Amino acid sequence: MKLKYAGILTIVSIIFSGTNANAGALFDLYAGATIGAGAATMFLEEKDETHSAQSYGAVVGLDIPVFRFELEYDYLNQDSANLHLGLINAYVKMPTPVVQPYLGVGIGNIFGGKIGEIEIDSVTAYQGMLGATFDIPVLPLKIDAEGRALYAHNLYSIANENPDLLQYELRLKLRYIF
Repeated sequence: MKLKYAGILTIVSIIFSGTNANAGALFDLYAGATIGAGAATMFLEEKDETHSAQSYGAVVGLDIPVFRFELEYDYLNQDSANLHLGLINAYVKMPTPVVQPYLGVGIGNIFGGKIGEIEIDSVTAYQGMLGATFDIPVLPLKIDAEGRALYAHNLYSIANENPDLLQYELRLKLRYIF
């Protein structure tokens, strides 16, 4: 009889030891880092230019059962462009246990950087994301794999040239849940 209770106690201990300290909380606060690779196209008057591009960033956010909201900083490095972006993102996700598909949108600002020798002051940027979150059950970590498209209109205005930017990439995001 004692062996039966010891077995039950062992199983219950294993089940409950793999949860977060805040597993019963209605929301999760998180911070994370992103890395992405893809291409960026500058739509110029005479011709379009496409070059490979990389992005690096940081996020802080709030994750609730169906929605996720975050503040994002990105550094976009393209052939001749280096841009700093600040964005506010909102996501809708499927509440599945281990892999959660999601759809997201964001709006923000390119608040600095250069394209060639031209300084960029402030330009509105929009983005859309489609991806999946992979939950690591024992650790307070989540991994997002997503495709992203970012668009900015009229980056600068010089001699009747008002280029638009379309940047598309695949990126990974590692989030630590507090």
